[in-house]
Amino acid sequence: MALNDGNHDEFSVESVYAELLGRAPENKMEPRLAPLFRAMDVLGEPNKAFPIIHVTGTNGKTSTARMIEAGLRAHGLRTGRYTSPHLTKVTERISIDGEPVPDATFVRIWDEIRPYLELVDGELSAAGEPRLTYFECLTILGFAIFADEPVDAAVIEVGLGGITDATNVGDGQVAVVTPISLDHTELLGGTTADIAREKAGIIKEGAFLVSAAQPADAAQILLETAREKNAEFRFEGVEFGVESRTVAVGGQLVTLQGLAGRYPDLVLPLHGAHQAENAVVALAALEAFFGGGTRELDIDVVRETFEKVSSPGRLEVVRTAPTVFVDAAHNPAGILASAQALQEAFTLSKLVLVLGVLREKDAEGILRQLRESFGALAEEICLTQSNSPRAVPAVELAEMAVDLGWDEENVHVAEKLDDAIEWAIARAESNEDLAGGVLITGSITLVAEARILLGADADRSTGTGGA
Repeated sequence: MALNDGNHDEFSVESVYAELLGRAPENKMEPRLAPLFRAMDVLGEPNKAFPIIHVTGTNGKTSTARMIEAGLRAHGLRTGRYTSPHLTKVTERISIDGEPVPDATFVRIWDEIRPYLELVDGELSAAGEPRLTYFECLTILGFAIFADEPVDAAVIEVGLGGITDATNVGDGQVAVVTPISLDHTELLGGTTADIAREKAGIIKEGAFLVSAAQPADAAQILLETAREKNAEFRFEGVEFGVESRTVAVGGQLVTLQGLAGRYPDLVLPLHGAHQAENAVVALAALEAFFGGGTRELDIDVVRETFEKVSSPGRLEVVRTAPTVFVDAAHNPAGILASAQALQEAFTLSKLVLVLGVLREKDAEGILRQLRESFGALAEEICLTQSNSPRAVPAVELAEMAVDLGWDEENVHVAEKLDDAIEWAIARAESNEDLAGGVLITGSITLVAEARILLGADADRSTGTGGA
């Protein structure tokens, strides 16, 4: 079923995506690796074609992956970056040199590997197991594309957990763990130690672990795993960290202490302490990758790494007058970090919230955290829902909000997101001093739809690509 002379009538990104969606959905990831290794084997082991920096954690994975990728590119390397989920288009998940993979490449490689995936599907079916899932197929496609390009190095973000995540067919020479908190507890465990045990699965024999500051129980698990795997290990707050940060126009100015050097006065065009921490974790990962953590990086290359980095959908301003922010925080820890960043970087007299949450998330915890973080600044909230079948119904969220102490008069329900945004903007504009704002948050699917409705480009970065 080859493509004919470049003509994409038979196959397109949309048709491939529809085919992928026909498989087990993204939230039904299988805790298995054997079919992935089988697929890699029949494809000629594309997972071994390039060095890998593997990124896991609860919050900050995509932002950190984008920063690492920017650093690799600043060093002159051709890069691949695999992240999830996407905001606008599935090709954002598989980036080449900071840009979503070209449609033609996405379709061509899928067409080439499809017969091999059908072979694996057949073997799974014969054994009474589910065929390859949506996420497993996308992961295999990502590795195949990176091998075909080829890339000099790839930054691979896990989908869920680590030890049995589909991406773990790759051997990361650097394993990066961003902050761990409670999320996906039904799958990963009810404590941060349980979750760390899953995420520590990406630490390979003789690799190099770079970890953000962690809860004590999570840090202990990561430390023990690194020692078991004879891996070097460095932790934020012990061997490296953010020395200082000051708010600046469009972001912040940070001084970072890395593993091998001190990097003063770096421009970081992202808001919040959490993004500064993501930046120093990315920096340490780059030092580990290029010099085993013992060689200081060129300061000009480091400046170039951070000054143009972006992270769409992460406290992103998509409209002004009133200011409308979209933020993909989808658990209480993410909400707290974003709320602190917003209030640090922006002066608002009123903030109207628009919230939508997916079923498997801690909706009560998110609502509680919003109340605690914003207080009187954000008394009005509109509960809505994305088009995802996993979205909590808006009415159910509203009932939850009232039960948690929100004033019923300030709780609005709009099942359609465009109606929710229209209502929130009108309420923000009702502030006579014009210092009102709107924050749309709670799930990545909601943020993705809001960005489309508000006319935000799929990626307005200057070269870091993707989502």
